[in-house]
Amino acid sequence: MELTAEQFSKLSKLIYKKLGLQFDEKKTYFLNKRVEQRIAELGLKDADEYLFQLGYCDANGDEMQALANLITTNETYMFREFEQLAGFADVCLPELIAAKQKTTDRRIRLWCAGCSSGEEAYTLAIIIREVFPDSRNWDIKIVATDIDENVLKLARNAVYGERSVKGVPTVYSKHLIPSVTGFRINPETASLVRVEKLNLHDAKQMKAMRGYDFVFCRNVLIYFDDESRRSVVNHFYDSLNPKGYIFLGHSESVGRITSAFHLKKAAGHLLYAKD
Repeated sequence: MELTAEQFSKLSKLIYKKLGLQFDEKKTYFLNKRVEQRIAELGLKDADEYLFQLGYCDANGDEMQALANLITTNETYMFREFEQLAGFADVCLPELIAAKQKTTDRRIRLWCAGCSSGEEAYTLAIIIREVFPDSRNWDIKIVATDIDENVLKLARNAVYGERSVKGVPTVYSKHLIPSVTGFRINPETASLVRVEKLNLHDAKQMKAMRGYDFVFCRNVLIYFDDESRRSVVNHFYDSLNPKGYIFLGHSESVGRITSAFHLKKAAGHLLYAKD
């Protein structure tokens, strides 16, 4: 089975409308194989029948969710882009803690958007436990979200293979417990993380995300077009507390999307903060 140009156009528009993900003609083969898989699993006749079901018989979004599980990208590992994490650990987190210690507020909230299988969220949990010994006496939560239900299962399981944990500094190895299938995140460390399903293109879901001190959305917005990026980043801005920080991937820039955040240089790191 091969998608015609018209079928590809219809499919990519449906995906963009529901997920905000942009697929150009270069991705025809990629989408073709995923659609072929769904047609076989549903016992449908052809691509036209599938597109009809996706567009007109999927009121609850179950089929779009099944397709989303096949087309989202999930490349990640622990302590990825280490220098940026150092900026969080050396500058941002201590700054926030010092400010909150002057008040009665003992809550810290982090949001990992597009968390994939969860390595980033557990990396942040390890960092917090290591650089903030008093964290056990604070109300700290890392909310890890993604639209792909398959990777969310992996994130909740919190067990990773050698490739995922190879970047974990040796001095942090106490946070990894060897298991039959790899390494389990120490339950006391993992307790900081809550895994939830969320569609970054769903305005209602995004508006419910409020009160965060840090938002991490690294190497996710590259799969969106300019309009979708702007919408997502504006929601991130609203989700952050004053003086909160947003972290994007090294090839991504808030400044190209919105002027709402200000660029801050701290200890050699370039950071984006909310006024």
